[in-house]
Amino acid sequence: MRTVLLQAAGGGDPIIQLLFWAGIILIFYFFMVRPQIKKSKEAKKFRESLSKGSKVVTIGGIHGKIVEIQDKVVVLDTGGTKLRVEKTAISSDGSTNEQELTNKK
Repeated sequence: MRTVLLQAAGGGDPIIQLLFWAGIILIFYFFMVRPQIKKSKEAKKFRESLSKGSKVVTIGGIHGKIVEIQDKVVVLDTGGTKLRVEKTAISSDGSTNEQELTNKK
């Protein structure tokens, strides 16, 4: 009885505590960090694959067609108006959004 009380007060075996914290770190990595890294790589790959004539949507929801691509800037034609937008502000391919909208109608 006395040893049980001493173990409970002392915090237990340090190896078990180490395994517990290692498990928490692994769970955190696989459920939070790794998916974010994968998503970031996919977004970078998408931005590098942009080409003239592609329809895109910006983070702010502006739909446009790429007219010109520079180093970090893309010029979008939004139907009469041309906008200079950072590449990092482009969030998705606009052609897939148009297909989704026509399928909903």
